Amino acid sequence: MKVKEINNKEIWENFLLGCTEKTFLDSWNWGEFQKKEGEKIWRLGVGVYGSEKLFALVLVVKIKAKRGTFLFIPHGPNINNQSPRNNNQILEILLNKLKVIAKEEKASFIRIAPIWEREEKNTNIFKKLGFKEAPIHMHPEVTWEMDTTPTEEGLLMGMRKTTRYLIRQAQKNSDIEIIQSQNIEDLKKFNEIYYATAKRHGFVPFSLNYLQNQFSSFLADNQISIFLGKYKNEIVSSAIVVYWQNIGFYHHGASLSKYNKVPVSYLLQWEAIKEAKKRGCKKYNFWGIAPEIKDKSQVSQSKHPWAGLTLFKMGFGGYRKEYVKTQDLPLSVTYYPTYALEKLRKLKRRL
Repeated sequence: MKVKEINNKEIWENFLLGCTEKTFLDSWNWGEFQKKEGEKIWRLGVGVYGSEKLFALVLVVKIKAKRGTFLFIPHGPNINNQSPRNNNQILEILLNKLKVIAKEEKASFIRIAPIWEREEKNTNIFKKLGFKEAPIHMHPEVTWEMDTTPTEEGLLMGMRKTTRYLIRQAQKNSDIEIIQSQNIEDLKKFNEIYYATAKRHGFVPFSLNYLQNQFSSFLADNQISIFLGKYKNEIVSSAIVVYWQNIGFYHHGASLSKYNKVPVSYLLQWEAIKEAKKRGCKKYNFWGIAPEIKDKSQVSQSKHPWAGLTLFKMGFGGYRKEYVKTQDLPLSVTYYPTYALEKLRKLKRRL
């Protein structure tokens, strides 16, 4: 098996159709977004060339930050369901190539956010290759997902009783309106309440330019929408949802606290889920949830900053998914100051 760059969008996306585990972070358009952000990327394929058989793909992004330069693989590697090779062989072959790239780019470590199920055999693959658990994650390691194949009534019946009640109350409220938009100018409306949300919860928001680059990268293929929730004609809730390869992803969300007793966000989320069904999506991914919360009974005891959001997401019904924790392969002693800095940052954020 060999590793080579994949420069054909159709080959890339068609391969991913045959992968069970994947997110839009693996998509061709996520790579295009990274390039718009000025990042250097590599799209690598592992396969038997000559016979043109691909077994795995990985998107590699060079990250240049104050804490150092490193290579990052978001939610990968992606391995085809019919691959005759095991995960260990594929990762080892990829790693040989990544080390060469890292040396050329003067990267001090390689970071992988695996899309593999969190189980001992998968974690051990990374340990045997010299990886250590990263001090902080960059993309969700624990997510909440729902099966969207039942009827709308079936989905409603699978929800928490309170969530179902709030959706139905919102549907009866003539002061509530949900608008779906693919107008990039509406990102400015999202951004206003997004910044208010960031200030309230104490996180650093992405810039409007970042959101615009992301939105335009997926818009060309009709893979993204903005949902705006209005109460008495004022936008009080919003979400950006990606629809890719028969999966809906609730990627960004925001709301104003002054109307938190009005169930606009519940109806907005329900409209996003219904849009997923219209598009033929089989799953809806609510993105990250608090890692220590296994069910709704634990939310009140949790001090995690995502506890309330986790309860909101879990209320729609579904199941928890856990991926192998983010892994780092140190390549230089300069990695260790980065490790210490990120460990401190995690403690401050209570993540």
